[in-house]
Amino acid sequence: MNEADALKLVQDAIWAVIVGSGPAIAAATTVGVIIAFFQALTQVQEATLTFVPKILAVFAALILLAPVAAAQLMSFTEQVYAHIQTGF
Repeated sequence: MNEADALKLVQDAIWAVIVGSGPAIAAATTVGVIIAFFQALTQVQEATLTFVPKILAVFAALILLAPVAAAQLMSFTEQVYAHIQTGF
């Protein structure tokens, strides 16, 4: 394994993490911005108001997009195992 192979493996691992966690982070960010906008409009500054909608949005995103994340993780795992098998 040379440096280029190691760098490619690290890049693929980072991409797998981004694809796997991206939907949950995007859902939490979107819901957080919407609730912050709602709080600014109504001047309701309740700190606990953001938790339940964010949790529900993250769970919904994970349930809906779990097959995509699992496929990405499976692809990365197969790639790593193939490299191990062939010795890079």
